[in-house]
Amino acid sequence: MGIFKILIIEDEKSIARFLELELNHEGYEVSVCYDGREGLNNIKDNKYDLIILDIMLPSLNGIEVCRRTRMFSNVPIIMLTAKDNILDKVMGLDIGADDYITKPFAIEELLARIRVVKRKEFKNNEDQSTMVIHDLNLNTMTREVSRNGKKIELTKREYDLLEYLLRNINIVLSREQLLEIVWGYNYIGDTNVVDVYIRYLRSKIDDDFEIKLIHTVRGVGYVIKECKDIN
Repeated sequence: MGIFKILIIEDEKSIARFLELELNHEGYEVSVCYDGREGLNNIKDNKYDLIILDIMLPSLNGIEVCRRTRMFSNVPIIMLTAKDNILDKVMGLDIGADDYITKPFAIEELLARIRVVKRKEFKNNEDQSTMVIHDLNLNTMTREVSRNGKKIELTKREYDLLEYLLRNINIVLSREQLLEIVWGYNYIGDTNVVDVYIRYLRSKIDDDFEIKLIHTVRGVGYVIKECKDIN
């Protein structure tokens, strides 16, 4: 399974440091962010096995970080907060958090909940690693892509774009959504860059095959689905 990687997003540096030391002692590889937007960008740019996410964060609160993360990733999230409010707990779980711990907490309780996450991930890891549509296969563990058994070489940006499309099969995504998730919230530039990369992707995974998978919905955006083009 490899080393278990955890990202802590917590603006109280003393708590973040305490958690980092304890989790390192348990053998986990730990990264720390003190800001919601920075944390979200780290989730997008790196592969983690678990996110420990505070709710009260500068720049972007934990609820919004969780909501946006669920647009492109199923990484387990444990919400960590001083708020002992049932509405906050319900909101966090409703938008996709896997668990919720209220400060102050015993480190043993957090470690036990992390072990639960590890057991679930170990059980489901193999099934979740492959995304398939028709004869196109994408392996999220190795980042390898193939179509009809033929390996396809993609750049990091092309891969990220394809993976996000595959996580939303049959859902039309606007250029703005794709730009926000794949290029990042701090990207400054023309949304036409999405069209350029869609063309790059099509040239690699569609042009040489009879059945096209990436389709344009005029005036809206793009969708990946197995059907005749709906241009």
